[in-house]
Amino acid sequence: MTRTVVASATKEIIIGFDQPFCVIGERINPTGRKKLAAEMIEGNFETVKADALAQVAAGATMLDVNAGVTAVNPNETEPPLLVKTLEMVQELVDVPLSIDSSVTAAIEAGLKVAKGRPLVNSVTGEEEKLEAILPLIKKYDVPVVAISNDESGISEDPDVRFAVAKKIVERAADFGIPANDIVVDPLVMPIGAMGTAGQQVFQLLRRLREELKVNTTCGLSNVSFGLPHRHGINAAFIPMVIATGMTSAIMNPCRPQEMEAVRAANVLNGTDPNCQEWIMTYRDHQPAAAGQAAAAPADASGGGRRRGGRAGRRAAG
Repeated sequence: MTRTVVASATKEIIIGFDQPFCVIGERINPTGRKKLAAEMIEGNFETVKADALAQVAAGATMLDVNAGVTAVNPNETEPPLLVKTLEMVQELVDVPLSIDSSVTAAIEAGLKVAKGRPLVNSVTGEEEKLEAILPLIKKYDVPVVAISNDESGISEDPDVRFAVAKKIVERAADFGIPANDIVVDPLVMPIGAMGTAGQQVFQLLRRLREELKVNTTCGLSNVSFGLPHRHGINAAFIPMVIATGMTSAIMNPCRPQEMEAVRAANVLNGTDPNCQEWIMTYRDHQPAAAGQAAAAPADASGGGRRRGGRAGRRAAG
């Protein structure tokens, strides 16, 4: 059974098919959050701290940490800011972290200060990225998210995306990196723009589990991008991808509807023994008053995101 081990200084988490779904909190990411980006540039980390604590309190298994506040000179500006953010977050919370950057220098700087065994987010199938990132993964003995795109961009053909994932797994093996340390992102497309996006992901997840035997992740809210009441789509998507083999997702744990779907899927998938987590979370739950939900305004903004500075990945929320 494939198991990807991540750890903080004090806590070890296993991502795997026989484990509870791993919720990677997405909120510490200034992409698309102008206020947060401005704060981080000014050295104000109050929102970062609040987001870290809130996500863990809401049930995040891990936290993704991104400091890509500007496209201007990222090789110079991003490494020290990412280091500062990582150090601050890991002093506040004890969950494992995901080091999220498209800048190689920032990833290495983050690896030098990260405690435990962080997840690196990410590497693509581009030759330049493979040659830059995979040696760091081997050197620091950490797992990495593998994005299923290469020099040709993001293919709409799921078979092409599978081939890119397979290429990354094989190239990682050349560096002595085992498949259990590769967490593949099959790339979730917006269902509003591509009606087959959900079916494509389900097909890919089955192949990734059965043929490559790797763990998987995604930017969960990409699926609902551009649609009204996005959290309803996201919440329905969660148990469906879990049932077809997805083992983690980068998402907003502060959305109760989506976390409820995760916990319910864990119960039904047999990864919440004796329904213990469900009972502990909801035994004192008070249902909303009749008609309250219907009276609430539709949420058209959603909680999407983008990570690592590459187009087509995560739309921030």
